[in-house]
Amino acid sequence: MYRNSEVVRLSRKPGRSNGTDRQILALALPALGALVAEPLFLLADSAIVGRLGTTELAGLGIAAGILTTAVYIFVFLAYGTTSSVARLMGAGERTRAIAIGMDAAWLALGIGLAVAVLGYLVAPYAVDLVGAAGAEPGVRDAAIVYLRWALPGVPAMLIVLALVGVLRGLQNTRVTLWIAVSGAVLNAVLNLLLVHGVGWGIAGSAIGTTITQCGMAVAAIGYVVGDARRAGVSLKPHLAGVRLAGRTGVPLLIRTGAMRMLLLLTTGVAAGFGAPALAAHQVALNVWNLLALGLDALAIAGQALTGTALGAGDVQGVREATARMVRWGIGAGVLFAGVLLLCAGLLGPLFSDDPQVRTALTGALVVAALTQPVAGYVFVLDGVLIGAGDGRFLAYAAVAQTALYAPAAIAIGLWGPDGKAGLVWLWVAFAGGWMVVRAVVLRRRERGDQWLVTGAYR
Repeated sequence: MYRNSEVVRLSRKPGRSNGTDRQILALALPALGALVAEPLFLLADSAIVGRLGTTELAGLGIAAGILTTAVYIFVFLAYGTTSSVARLMGAGERTRAIAIGMDAAWLALGIGLAVAVLGYLVAPYAVDLVGAAGAEPGVRDAAIVYLRWALPGVPAMLIVLALVGVLRGLQNTRVTLWIAVSGAVLNAVLNLLLVHGVGWGIAGSAIGTTITQCGMAVAAIGYVVGDARRAGVSLKPHLAGVRLAGRTGVPLLIRTGAMRMLLLLTTGVAAGFGAPALAAHQVALNVWNLLALGLDALAIAGQALTGTALGAGDVQGVREATARMVRWGIGAGVLFAGVLLLCAGLLGPLFSDDPQVRTALTGALVVAALTQPVAGYVFVLDGVLIGAGDGRFLAYAAVAQTALYAPAAIAIGLWGPDGKAGLVWLWVAFAGGWMVVRAVVLRRRERGDQWLVTGAYR
């Protein structure tokens, strides 16, 4: 896979360079803004749809879980592209880097069209599989309506993922910030207009999100195409490049698939605790994703810096940057934990008038807050290993971790308490146990040398 590849064995010497910190922050801060803007789509949808009623909010929770799974199972389009582009940039091959990025965008378009068509056909079955069949009347219908109106935006979402990966690999996270923030603002405006202004209900929320995603795709395409033309890169798809994008993405696809199955299982178990618990879980999961993606800003810096450094053969730079980013990740997790603990009891009224939803939400958020320092550690090391192209190990680890979590979640659903108490125990297993296991596994891998492979892609 790599030119002049070799395993380099060097001892770690944690770096204290201000220059390294500046590099990390220059990439992480714009990425943070972009990542935080992404879950604001669903948070805005939740706040707006929540005013329609608990049934609609619970339906949104099921549909959102399916939609995010259908999209982010292909997050390798961003992560794999970032790693590939960064390595080639580190090796001084900018033209090849941009060409690979364009081929990844063509792959994203093909996958997106297939997912949108298939998803529309199987939407009722997917909703039932997640748990709506046993939910209160109306939840299933609301979930199907939202899902089918949102699916036309999937090709645009995947194109944005691929092109964001290109921009991250080029270490241009400012453009991704501009696209994400503009999209979040547009999404909120359109949702308010179409849901409550025009009166289209939950369908209006999905339509607004679809329009927004298409606009973001147009913006990303315009920028990257301009960069490609300046570099003399053809805009036509190249079969070899598309195959490379797909091949390097397979391990990350397996990794993401295992994680998404875990999240869907968690939502399915939450559905068994009743509509109020499911609605609270949906909001809590969006908040957790917001914080997780905020921590992932450091992981994105890790992807770009690790790929570039290994492409240039700078193993010592990778070790030093990793040590610094781990410190940043844990510190950010502590900060997020404090903020969420202070706000846990205040968020319920923003999303629902139902007192059962509010109390269940507070319990889940407290658990989520306590796990943030571990999450910061996990996301940083995850990003470093993705940037190093260590996808095969990450895939094996994700499958094993999901296999360990599934029996615990199922047991809580079958024999745990109902309502709020059941939801809290579910979150202890999800945000607590699962994240601790990931931290242990990633620490062992990072302390070794097998992932320190240098050189550019062949």
